[in-house]
Parts: sequence; structure tokens; C-alpha cells
Amino acid sequence: MAKRKVDTENRGFQTRWESEYMFTKVAGKPVCLLCGESVAVLKEYNLRRHYETKHADKNKNMDMEQRLQKAEELKRGLKSRQALFKKAKSQGQAAVKASFILAEEIAKSARPFTEGDFIKNCMIKVCDEVCPEKRQLFLNVSLSRNTIAERVDQLSINLKEQLVKKGKDFIAYSLAVDESTDISDIAQLSIFIRGVDSNLSVTEEFLALRPMHGTTTGHDLYEEVSRCVNEMELPWEKLVGLTTDGAPAMCGHRSGLVAKIREKMQEENATGELTAYHCIIHQEALCGKALKMEHVMSIITRTVNFIRAKGLNHRQFKAFLTELETEHGDLPYHTEVRWLSQGKVLQRCFELREEICLFLDSKGKDTTQLRDEMFLCEMAFLCDITSHLNAINLQLQGRDRVISDMYSTVKAFKTKLTLWETQMRKENLSHFPSCQTMKEKLSTSAFPSTQLADKIGMLAADFRRRFADFEAQKSRLELLGNPFAVDVESSPPNLQMELIDLQCNDALRAKYAAVGAAEFARFLPGTMPQLRIQAAQTLSMFGSTYLYEQLFSLMNLNKTSHRSRLTAEHLHSILRISSAQSLTPNIDELVEKMGHHQVSPSTSNK
Repeated sequence: MAKRKVDTENRGFQTRWESEYMFTKVAGKPVCLLCGESVAVLKEYNLRRHYETKHADKNKNMDMEQRLQKAEELKRGLKSRQALFKKAKSQGQAAVKASFILAEEIAKSARPFTEGDFIKNCMIKVCDEVCPEKRQLFLNVSLSRNTIAERVDQLSINLKEQLVKKGKDFIAYSLAVDESTDISDIAQLSIFIRGVDSNLSVTEEFLALRPMHGTTTGHDLYEEVSRCVNEMELPWEKLVGLTTDGAPAMCGHRSGLVAKIREKMQEENATGELTAYHCIIHQEALCGKALKMEHVMSIITRTVNFIRAKGLNHRQFKAFLTELETEHGDLPYHTEVRWLSQGKVLQRCFELREEICLFLDSKGKDTTQLRDEMFLCEMAFLCDITSHLNAINLQLQGRDRVISDMYSTVKAFKTKLTLWETQMRKENLSHFPSCQTMKEKLSTSAFPSTQLADKIGMLAADFRRRFADFEAQKSRLELLGNPFAVDVESSPPNLQMELIDLQCNDALRAKYAAVGAAEFARFLPGTMPQLRIQAAQTLSMFGSTYLYEQLFSLMNLNKTSHRSRLTAEHLHSILRISSAQSLTPNIDELVEKMGHHQVSPSTSNK
């Protein structure tokens, strides 16, 4: 005979037991109103035995009505204690949640952990004026340096756990890797991941920041990247692309990071081919150097430095511009690392070229070069072409950019360069306003259109050379960019049948026109599995290193000369929180995990 189970017997609590045995039901269990003990099994025998054993003498002289009144009084007391406990627990959880919220804000704003104490002092002073009766609630919120540091670490761990969970659903992913040096001369290796799940939803997140205290060879970089991939439990066969900054340690044919990862994929019997490429934005910036016009930029930089480097010169120059009532009141600095600054400096110097010469004359400086017509023509050309390069640079920047769209932007710019070269040879300066201005002001010499057209040709040739890797991926990128225009016959055999079905489907064609290339992939039906896999692989590819350029800016904001001893672990946690995009910390879950850890009231009067 099978053993009976209590749970299947549907034993119910009877109201009469409250007055007879002084028991009530709390959370499904019978609890004694007199001593607070609970009985494991809900049986009248157990309740009666407990009452007769421990409390029989207490209520033996009461009649039934008195016993009922006593039971009700004890129940009210129990409910009151329960409410008080719940309120205390609720207040404690609210204080913990508040500390998590503030820790997240401190991390995002690049503030030191000690800012928590300052924030708490401000909160208490505001509370004293607005709601003094709630002062203790604010005091209960722990915002000490150690607490903020701990909360930031917990938030970071929570984000990593979410990313690991998402990573298990990736059907394709790519990595972006770059290395930079912080203020303490420690090489920091940043790694980002871009993954696509079976629904073709893209997740683009910070994966890790690894300090490199020794050498930074290709092998060293590989060890760190490999460790990150293994910690995420990501299968190597689903790795599609690797974006780098093009440094030898990254791209070396034998011992570079790319070569090492390809070896690892072969060891893991990965069937797919790793696509490794140099950041589009970085290459576009390097193309600008093909113009070989450093002699123009050096003269401008020297001029700007003379005006800006000394406070007296700078003040006098600004006063001089104010006196002349010019449109601009100052000159910006040019920084080599900040590529966009060159265009701003050139534009401003060209617009203020006459005022700059007058000011330098007043200082006794030689302005022969700055007044030379050939130099001014070259300066005007460099100003215009840099403006065009900056425009494409801005188009390529930003998160969640699809590589096929970025490739289309570069392809369009190469076509523009061909047009500009042709027009320049014919002295058609429609797209070069500064050059047009100079041509109209030339007195003797003719405008050097042939020489400048050759410069545009050199720039176009460098674009073709640097973006040859993307030309090799042209068919894959066009398949995502516009699958309805792809030539079926030249496509891979495993895609041809599905491509024909796709291109003959009017509903899908209308959907493509409505949502665009990036979103359309998600609407590919399950009957086209090969196209979906191809789309997932292309969507997972990074187009640029914009993410880690932004990350290094955040790193420099956090690890300053005043916070140079910030630990690697804390810096990693801060950057994970501040760079998170599609993920947000689950603070309620963190508070719940802390369980019964109550925040004790502060004894401080801060």
C-alpha cells in the first residue's frame, strides 16, 4: 500500500480551533497565538496536544466567549507585529535599492566612490528642510565609499550574468579588440562583442577590459581574448568576424592575434571562415594622410600655437577680433588624436586668414608664407577636402551601425572622389567652396586645378587600397544591404533557391521597402534558414572600433591623475555599467538576493 502524503489530504484549518486551542493560520501553517510556535502537520490532534501540553493552565477558567475575545485580541496583536516587520523589511529594502540606484549613477557619471558621502550629506540637509520626520529613512541609506564600491561590483556582475545568458542564444557573434595605455602607463585591452540570436536581434555590449602589465605581443593578446571567450562559454565555431586597429600585434600573418584565433578555430574544427578587418573609421582617417599636405598643416599649427600658447597673445587676439567685429571670436586648437578637430581649425583659419596676418604683422612676425597665393590655394583645398572627410567620418560613427550600411557609405564616397577629380581638372569647383573663393581672388597665377586633382586621385587610390578587404566581402554585404538586387546565378548554391523565393515574394519586397535593410532580416521567414544564417553572420560584424574609442574616453574620465590608484577590478566594473546599451542592471533582483541583510540605521548626524 502506497504511503499517504499530507499534501494530498486537503486538510483545512477550522475556525473553531482559534478559540479551542488558540491557533491561527499564517502562510498555510497553524501558528500558536500564545507562544508563536508552528505545528508541522495540520491535524486537530497535533494542535490539541500542543495546547494541552503547554498552555492548558492559562485559559482553563475562561468560558467560550472569553476565549473568543482572547483569540481575537491575540490575532490583532500578531497582525500588528507582522505589519511592523513588513514595514521594517520594506524600508530596509528601499534603502538598499536606493544605494544601488545612486551607485549606478555615480559609476555612469565617472564620479569617485567617495561622492556617496557627499550625496548623503546633501540628502539629509534637504530632508531636514522638507520632511524632517523622515530623516531616519535617509540615514538608513548606506552610501559610504566601501558600500558604493561593493554596489558597483554587484551591478557589474549582474550585467555580466545577463550577457552570458544572452550569449547562449547567439547563432553568430563577432569581436572588436583594441589596446590603449591609461594614465598609469598600463596597457588596457578592450574587447566588445556583437551577437545575433535566432530571432536576428542584435546585442552589442562591452565584454571585458584586461590590463596588460607585461608585453603586448600577439600571443599575449590572444591569451586574454581566448580567456574572455571561454568565460562567456561561447563556441568558437560561431565566431564570424574580428575588428582591430590594424596594429602588427593584431594583424601579423604568423603570430598576430588574428592568426592565433584562426589557428584556434581550426583546432576546434570550426567550419566557418574568420573575417578579420581593420576599423572603417580608422582607415578613413588614415586615408586623409595620403594627401601629403603636412607642410600646409604644419604652418597652420605653428600659427595657431603662437596665438594660443601664450595667454597674452591669446587675449590680445580675441580683443583684436572683437574690435574688427568678425564673425568668429577665437581660434580652436588642433589635436592629432581628435581627427575632426583638423577640419575645424582649417575652416576657422581660412575664414580668418586676413585677420591672422594683420595680427602677426603687429607682433613683428613674418607672414610671407601665409600670404602666398599657392599656399592659400592648398589651404583652401585642404579645408574643403577635410570637410568632406569629416562628414563621412561622422556618418560612420555611432552604435548599432550595420556593416553593410557603412560599406555603402564608403563606396559612395569613393564614387564622389572620382567625380571630384574629374570636375577639378575642368576647374569646376561646385563642391569646393573655399577653393572657389580663392580662385575668384587670385591676382596673377592660375588656380592649380591639375595639381589638386592629382591629390584627389591619390586619395581615391588610397581608399581603394585600404578598403580592399571589404571588396572581398562585397557579395556578403550586398546580400544584406539589398537581397532583391543580388544576382542569383553568382550567389552561393546553398542560397540560390531561397533567394529566388525571396525575390519573387511581393509581400517581403514591400516589407523591405518599409523597414529598411537592417530591420528586414528579422522578417525573413523560417522557410529560408540559409538566408537567416547569412543575415545573422553579417549583422554580427562590427564595422568600426567606435565603441572602444568611446570606451577609452570613459576610461580616461575615470582613471585620472586624482584616481590613478583605481583598481583594475573597479575600473572594469565602472566601464561595464557606463558603457551598457541594451542591458540594464536588475536592481530588484540584487536587492532580493541580499535577502534579510538589513541596513542598520546610521549613528552619524551627517
